[in-house]
Amino acid sequence: MKCFIFIGVLFILSGFSSFAQNAVITGSVVDTNSSEPLPDVNIAILNTAYATTTNAEGIFSFSQPDLPKGEQILVVTKAGYTTLRIPIKIQENTPVVLNSILLALDLSAIEAQIGIISLSDAELDEDEGTSYNISGLLQATKDVFLNAAAYDFSTTFFRPRGYDSSDGKVLINGLEMNKIYNGRPQWSNWGGLNDAQRNQMFSMGISANEYTFGDLAGTTNIIMRASQYRKGGRISYATSNRSYRGRVMGSYNSGLLPSGWAYSILLARRFANEGFNEGTLYDANSIFVSLERRFNETNSLNLTAFYTPNRRGKSSPNTQEVYDLKDTQYNAYWGLQEGEIRNSRIKEVIEPIIMLNHFWDISEKTRLNTNIGYQFGKIGNSRLGYDNAPNPDPSYYQKMPSYFLADPTGPNYEGAYQAYSKFVEDGQLDWRNIYETNIFYGGTARYYLYEDRNDDTQLSANTILNSKLNDKLTLTAAINFRNLNSQNFANMLDLLGGNGYLDVDTFNTGDASQNDLNNPNRVIGEGDKMKYNFEFDATDYDAFLQGQFNYSKINFYVAGKFGITGYQRNGLYRNGSFPENSFGKSEKLNFTTYGVKAGATYNISGRHILKTNGAYFTNAPTLRNSFSNARQNNATVVGLSEELNIHIDGSYIFRSPIVKARLTGYYSLKQDASEISFYYADGISVLGRSASTAFVQEVLTDIDKKNIGGEFGIEAQLIPTFKIKGAAAYGQYIYNNNPNLYLTSDDFTDVPNGAVNYGESTLKNYKIAGGPQQAYQIGFEYRDPDFWFLGATTNYFSNAYIDVSPLTRTANFYLDTDGIPFNDYNPEIARELLRQEKFDEYILVNVIGGKSWKIKGYYLGFFASISNILDQKYKTGGFEQGRSANYRTLLEDTANATRVFGPKYWYGYGTTYYINFYVRF
Repeated sequence: MKCFIFIGVLFILSGFSSFAQNAVITGSVVDTNSSEPLPDVNIAILNTAYATTTNAEGIFSFSQPDLPKGEQILVVTKAGYTTLRIPIKIQENTPVVLNSILLALDLSAIEAQIGIISLSDAELDEDEGTSYNISGLLQATKDVFLNAAAYDFSTTFFRPRGYDSSDGKVLINGLEMNKIYNGRPQWSNWGGLNDAQRNQMFSMGISANEYTFGDLAGTTNIIMRASQYRKGGRISYATSNRSYRGRVMGSYNSGLLPSGWAYSILLARRFANEGFNEGTLYDANSIFVSLERRFNETNSLNLTAFYTPNRRGKSSPNTQEVYDLKDTQYNAYWGLQEGEIRNSRIKEVIEPIIMLNHFWDISEKTRLNTNIGYQFGKIGNSRLGYDNAPNPDPSYYQKMPSYFLADPTGPNYEGAYQAYSKFVEDGQLDWRNIYETNIFYGGTARYYLYEDRNDDTQLSANTILNSKLNDKLTLTAAINFRNLNSQNFANMLDLLGGNGYLDVDTFNTGDASQNDLNNPNRVIGEGDKMKYNFEFDATDYDAFLQGQFNYSKINFYVAGKFGITGYQRNGLYRNGSFPENSFGKSEKLNFTTYGVKAGATYNISGRHILKTNGAYFTNAPTLRNSFSNARQNNATVVGLSEELNIHIDGSYIFRSPIVKARLTGYYSLKQDASEISFYYADGISVLGRSASTAFVQEVLTDIDKKNIGGEFGIEAQLIPTFKIKGAAAYGQYIYNNNPNLYLTSDDFTDVPNGAVNYGESTLKNYKIAGGPQQAYQIGFEYRDPDFWFLGATTNYFSNAYIDVSPLTRTANFYLDTDGIPFNDYNPEIARELLRQEKFDEYILVNVIGGKSWKIKGYYLGFFASISNILDQKYKTGGFEQGRSANYRTLLEDTANATRVFGPKYWYGYGTTYYINFYVRF
């Protein structure tokens, strides 16, 4: 059946072919200052669907026989350059020749764009699920709404159309950069390469693009090809109080030299002892090199390599009690050691990427791009471990005033006051006590610092064919391959004064306490592997075919994809809790994916355009969501299958010399998804008995989600220097069914694979967490002819929700250990306990501005922005703790004046600034 889809697509493509015609409009575009030809310049006839781009020599042509006759406006645009509008007259049998169109740099626009592009804490933490900032829009676009989403909305973890970053594709030189492990792009792998990321192609949503089938949240291809960079150099220094305090960057691009060579280099460093949140160090370096050799008019070979090692300190989510006592910049992960800030949770990313790209212009209308990429290195996330010792977390619930006030024997006011005083006066990690405990104990370490490591090696390759078969039909086809080997283990970083570490699970006894039965009771040192050790192997193949049809009134496309994905786990430790199912290879998981999509653009007139897109496709589940407890055993998720996506959207676009606007409605269904979470739970029943506390892996399967809403963007160029703009997003993102839930844990003894099924979790119609579902903006922008600009926006956000605990929505919530509902169970009280928290709405005011000068052959300037100028405090996200998993424990906790196990939240930044100074030459 799946093969018939592609046969059908090929048949449709062949049915619309026609013969090419002679060119009617030809021309070339060059840089005003360097006189170098400019490739990839967009050339369009205003208020029509006719458009093309310049080739590597800066040449373009229109060869359609049915071009609109009479006086027309040719619009010439390229990112970072001033837009030109050239009057032309198209007549029968009279070619229009436009040689050496001069395009000048738009300095203020470039610096505005580059200034904004800075990786945030959220983007760097994204792979851990703590962030919802996944707009993925790294550059400005011509679309008003997308500009608002990329610059102003994204700071609040707003997600366009409610999609996650794994729902979008990020490519570099045509190679996909999304991680096989979790489907998300790892922004840290190319952080700090701002100047090298300017050349981007973004296709919105599921619309057609030239590289891949794409996904719901769109596709971005970052072009890092030496010959495509504008010739010249740039040195800049930026200062900020966000993630980093300073950034220095230098880059130089040779342009295409007469010898046929081109090169581009970049060096950058970002640094901070503390970012906006306390104790969040930032230490990052970036090196980028691209070298291209043009052999002849048709063949080029490009080598691109970048190395961006970075370390950053994380910040903790906290209960409202903690924020009330310490304010929203508080971070529990750090403390002073000999007067220096030391953060226990450091994320370190060292994953160099090397790629080789071959570009072959088979003919004037056919191009073949073949790419191969190799990525290797490590990602480590450190944390404090403790065995037979008190939890060192200064915000641990037993150290907070609420714990003493909730004492079952009556409020302990003295204990609460002492806890309050100690936390308010200090409230940070006590590194001195940690070292003293290990030293005075004299044996193996009670406290230790280790990291969860994954060392990935990935090989990627693809080939992409683009061919303009005739004036009506353009064909795109691609074949992709990815192979991953991922080593996963815990690595001892620092014994903190201890004499080795006994590698056993102190929460279990006997053989179950052994992390590796093949090497029991090991005493390890710094740099040794511990706790768990396994590897993932993954292979992914897919093919993509697309046809784009261009007519005078209507343009449309049809595309299809087919793929095969395989996963396998190989355990290198024999875990004591799962001796028969942890060592050696798991069963091999195989998934077959397919999809079709189509869309059309109908030009009602030059000013009124209708667009629509539809898609039906499947994706393989991510590697992360395929194995229920990968650190301890080979068990795969029960009932795992491909995830289905169904999508449709429609847009009305209005364009006039003064006003540009877009109104879009969309509807998406995601079905048969799986998700895995890890946490401690209280009040769970296992086989008719109660387990007071257990560390569990929560597995949700057969998840359906529905995203429905609309987005609107409008701008009016009232005078040449001043425009007003507005944007709005209205969405409803909900669970569309009641998924199945089961828990696994090594605390569930006498249970096969440690798994217990809890049936349905009644999540239907609960809102999906992840930033505000409604956002609105109004603003203005002034650009003076003397190269300075100023802009401001006011942004309103609402309908953001907490991430609910699925376990508390199962029968476990109201059933006692005998399977009968609690005798004191009250459905009305239960409904109130399970009501999803809705965060308060808030308003953010942002201001940007800048100025540039040209002094002889140099361009100098600065860009500045101030975000949240009114210092608004607001919640960006949060989650319910799973500690109170049944009716009685949750009712008891909520009855307290201050909850002991209340939800944990993240707060947004207060007032922040960003200033960038630069010199171009």
